Parts: sequence; structure tokens; C-alpha cells
Amino acid sequence: MSSVVTVEIGGQRYPIRSALDERYITELAAYVDQKMRAASDAAPTSDMLGLAVLVALNIADEYFRQRDQQSVSSGDLHERAMRLERFVDEALAQVAAKRAV
Repeated sequence: MSSVVTVEIGGQRYPIRSALDERYITELAAYVDQKMRAASDAAPTSDMLGLAVLVALNIADEYFRQRDQQSVSSGDLHERAMRLERFVDEALAQVAAKRAV
């Protein structure tokens, strides 16, 4: 079921129709608003579209960095799991060899 949530970003009110939880939408809007304010303070301009593009690029950068970090972490975890698997295989082979004697 979708509902309409009105949020404020950069001094403008936007009605957002979504099936997402209202609190989540409000949290997202607050995050974007905070980014808009920070960008506006860093590069004051009256061009809201340009400011929105800068914010979108900043958020995309955050996302890409997090995605890359997660990929590295997943790779590290996979490598550790493979080493553990080899260790267990070696230990089981030793136990089987001792039983065969």
C-alpha cells in the first residue's frame, strides 16, 4: 500500500508517494537535506539544480566507496573461509591416515 509523505529538502516541500515506511522516507529526506545544506555552505549558489547534482554525486561517491569496501571485505572473508576449509581438510586427512595405520 503506498502513501504520500511530505518532506522538506533545501527549503522546498515535496510530496513523496511510496510503499516504504514513512519514518524511513523522512530519514532519507533528512539525510539529503543535510547534504544539501552542507553543499550550500561549502559552495554557496542560487542554482538549486547544480547544488542537487553536486549532492547526488557526493551520495553516489559514498555509495560506490561503501560498495567497494564491502566487496573487499567479502573477498577477505572468502579467502579466510577457503583457508579454514583447507585446514579442516588437512586435519581430517591426518585423522583418516592415523585410523588406517
